[in-house]
Amino acid sequence: MTEEKYEGLLPRFLQYVKTETRSNPDSDTVPSDPKETAFLNELAAELKDLGLSNVHINPQCSYVYATIPSNLDHDVPTIGYISHVDTADFNAHNVNPQIVEDYDGQSDIQLDEDGNYVLSTTEFPNLKNYQGDTLITTDGSTLLGADDKSGVAEIVTMAAYYMKHPEVKHGEIKIGLGPDEEIGTGADHFDVDDFGADFAYTVDGGPLGELEYETFNAAQVEIEISGKDVHTGVAKGTMVNAIQVAIDLHNSLPA
Repeated sequence: MTEEKYEGLLPRFLQYVKTETRSNPDSDTVPSDPKETAFLNELAAELKDLGLSNVHINPQCSYVYATIPSNLDHDVPTIGYISHVDTADFNAHNVNPQIVEDYDGQSDIQLDEDGNYVLSTTEFPNLKNYQGDTLITTDGSTLLGADDKSGVAEIVTMAAYYMKHPEVKHGEIKIGLGPDEEIGTGADHFDVDDFGADFAYTVDGGPLGELEYETFNAAQVEIEISGKDVHTGVAKGTMVNAIQVAIDLHNSLPA
């Protein structure tokens, strides 16, 4: 790929991660936090400015949908790209990304000034795959938010390139940007018919070239265990230790 294809990618990504969009697992609203809606509105405006067509926001859930029109003279399947704007339940205020240029592929990367947080090639040997690349990390005090601001930045940068270069031939491309993936509720509100793609890909993590066609289902169960408290003098055979019950339950599950 030429450098022009990446034009705007780095500043766009840095701008996105500095925008706080952490989802709220304790909320019963959709989206779970108004900061997500605000950011999705900004993304919709950016896509409109780039010249995409049919840019619209679902008023019930704030999903952003947009279309890069086909520039072919024949029909081909419509491809879609999807990413989420929310970040996980960890500090996401005042994100201060660090940029490591021309990474040597060998050194540990210190995240914070005190050295409490380090990306070690011993723990993360895949760092060696990125020798000569520019790496972007957190400063150790917050999430970086690359999950999934990286996907958002990649999709929007792709859209910008295609709109700027009509000589690059492609079919119709659909874009879907949504909230609340991290808390497992966002997908419930994704409108497949409104999206309108024949095939779609979620752009969310993994090494260059990796394509996953199945993943965990994010199902969750909460179990509340009540023990029985008895004076230790007469507890044998009567007291029930809730922690021990939880351990026994866990040990009974299939590996």
